[in-house]
Amino acid sequence: MTTTQTGTTVVLPSLGENVTEATITRWLKARGDRVEAGEPLLEVATDKVDTEIPSPAAGIVLDILVPEHALVAAGGAIAVISDGGAEKAMPEHAPELHPVAVSGTADRVGTLPRIRRIIARRMLESLQTSAQLTTVVEVDVTAVARLRSREKEVFHRRTGVKLSFLPFFAAAAVEALDEHPVINSSLNADCTEVTYHSAVHLGMAVDSDRGLMVPVIRDAGALRIPELARQIADSADSVRSGTIRPDDMSGGTFTITNTGSRGALFDTPILNQPQSAILGIGSVVDRVVPTRDAAGALRIDVRSMACLSLSYDHRIVDGADAARYLTAIKRRLGSGFAEEDVR
Repeated sequence: MTTTQTGTTVVLPSLGENVTEATITRWLKARGDRVEAGEPLLEVATDKVDTEIPSPAAGIVLDILVPEHALVAAGGAIAVISDGGAEKAMPEHAPELHPVAVSGTADRVGTLPRIRRIIARRMLESLQTSAQLTTVVEVDVTAVARLRSREKEVFHRRTGVKLSFLPFFAAAAVEALDEHPVINSSLNADCTEVTYHSAVHLGMAVDSDRGLMVPVIRDAGALRIPELARQIADSADSVRSGTIRPDDMSGGTFTITNTGSRGALFDTPILNQPQSAILGIGSVVDRVVPTRDAAGALRIDVRSMACLSLSYDHRIVDGADAARYLTAIKRRLGSGFAEEDVR
């Protein structure tokens, strides 16, 4: 910001590495409105994220220099705020209305939000870029469910975070990548070079009112279940509160999407380019399942079951590779975790 005799000139701050410009999607204050330091002043969008920009100072919005839907460079002037704590001195503008065309009497035509347009473009580009295939397995997570039931209250009191199934799935998925490096790889554009990533930077798909975003948990292979649970919760909170930064969503090497949290049994997720695979986690449900005891006798049990779906780039990952990776996750989840793993 720059302070002048007439007020403080607000500039668009840096939004992360390699992000040089943003589109102003919505002004949260109008000319004449009072704003406090740190209070959200406007919303902007980049190719990576939609986010709120806080006011750098308290005062009255004297002028808005850039209209909604305009592109502005980082460091560019966007508004002027009066110095000090003067009361509202200018008439309040009526809020801008975005008209909706109505045809007859359920048809309603509206403008697709910018973040939705970005998601649509990226999903189509992903399908056009790589040969995508999905393999699904069913996993018995009864041991995990029992451990979670025993530990969740103590875990929540100790960490302040709810113990969901997701960090167990994430831990098993990340652990299995050590033995299946092709799943944690990226193929270059002309299919001449593959990069096997030495670390797992785990993308976690998060649903929000603004649309689907994928924050990245760095070096997930070094994290235990409590740390994974904390970072998963923090990432989701930052997306839903609008405080996520573009840098928080870059550099992922492998992604997990938890569609089971909305009740889906399984889906066929689309790759987050240039990654080679994405793991979909289905809903955990109790089902009657035939099993065999140690002596081989058939018995009927109620088990906690879930489906895992791995979508992968068939140019570099074969079906057998996908099946082996999913089997490794299945084996890890089936054997369960110990109390020490969540403490």
